[in-house]
Amino acid sequence: MNSTLPPTTALARLIASGELSAVEALAACEARITATDGRVNAFTGVWHARALAEAQAIDQRRARGEALPPLAGVPYAVKNLFDVAGEVTLAGAKINTGHAPAAHDAFLVQRMQAAGAVLVGGLNMDEYAYGFTTENTHFGPCHNPHDLARTAGGSSGGCGAAVAAQQVPLALGSDTNGSIRVPSSLCGVWGLKPTFGRLSRRGSYPFVHSIDHLGPFADSVQGLALSYDALQSPDPLDPGCHAQRIEPTLPGLELGVDGLRVGVLGGHFAEHASPPAQEALALAARTLGACDEVLWPDAALGRAAAFIVSASEGGSLHLDDLRTRADDFEPLSVDRFIAGALQPAAWYVRAQRFRRVYRDRVNALFDHWDVLLAPATPVAAPLLGSEWLDINGTRHPCRPALGLLTQPVSFAGCPVVAAPLWPGGTGGLPIGVQVIAAPWREDLALRAAWTLQQAGVAHLNPPTALS
Repeated sequence: MNSTLPPTTALARLIASGELSAVEALAACEARITATDGRVNAFTGVWHARALAEAQAIDQRRARGEALPPLAGVPYAVKNLFDVAGEVTLAGAKINTGHAPAAHDAFLVQRMQAAGAVLVGGLNMDEYAYGFTTENTHFGPCHNPHDLARTAGGSSGGCGAAVAAQQVPLALGSDTNGSIRVPSSLCGVWGLKPTFGRLSRRGSYPFVHSIDHLGPFADSVQGLALSYDALQSPDPLDPGCHAQRIEPTLPGLELGVDGLRVGVLGGHFAEHASPPAQEALALAARTLGACDEVLWPDAALGRAAAFIVSASEGGSLHLDDLRTRADDFEPLSVDRFIAGALQPAAWYVRAQRFRRVYRDRVNALFDHWDVLLAPATPVAAPLLGSEWLDINGTRHPCRPALGLLTQPVSFAGCPVVAAPLWPGGTGGLPIGVQVIAAPWREDLALRAAWTLQQAGVAHLNPPTALS
């Protein structure tokens, strides 16, 4: 068979029909990882024994004539902050390598197993999810499959790179300030940051409890919707999971944007978008029939408040280790953790009070609009090690600036699909567009994303740097 697997939905059909066994799909997946990951460094661990057992179980069920679940035999991988029974939950940290292995799978890993998916390994990330470039000193940087000298984004860089490199068709990541959308944009894959509280976080290593989201990466909109639908479930043991019922999204994709009111975010989102990012946005807007500019309220203040909350909660979480093991932290983030731990409590309280007002102002936009569009990153993937970005004549520190356009959105908790577009002026690199909907309306964002895919505007491209 070919060295790369077919897209998620086609692969699931082949396995369900018996044209391809789950064990054969796993073998192709592992061969691709072996052939490419020495250059990409997306994986921090491949768990062959578990994956083989899960694949064999699917093949045995099919041999018995059982009806197979929707993701039966489809390989996937997880950002290494998800608990996986028998494995140490690294969260990208040297400090965590001394921890005991997890006793149980994370709730979302359980959901994927119930859907028949086959877990093949853990993926590289910024230490403790505090970063946008996956330049991890402990486990090595993650390289962009479209240009190995460039960043894959972060903090879920291994997720974006693994899907872009065609190592796995699906991955699970986390997004606090942009950590699903930034790698999706820079690697040219599909990503979904659901509504805050939609999916259970039980069994995942936290970064910022009051902003953390978990969600999937995929090779297509159908794969994104299929995996998201599999992940949905109320979880009474996770106090942060607010979903009370499952809202299937896959069957509604073909409704497209008929009847939807689609706007384009200006102001902050236009000022901090390079010409290629603006081109990607304009193409998406034309395809979806969006003409009207919409101003997102207090975007800069939302981003500033997100920084304060992230630094404070992150620093507090690691305070004991910062006092005793500061030298074992990631050099690129330890100063930010320390600074966050030293922030006045009044700053944190004020930021959280502002957040309540901010969310009300943002949610009011959806009285008039169903879907809003914005670039996902200001620029295409920077070179690894870059310290500065020039955005429309203004110099910005590179690593935090990659979240300029994502932080205001996640601080409000809105669901977002990151759609991969390929504008000119980037040397063949992608820049994603955020497709944003009101809280709990992931279905609308996915419908608009499906329209972009059907029009051929948003899609994956083969990773030419690995050919």
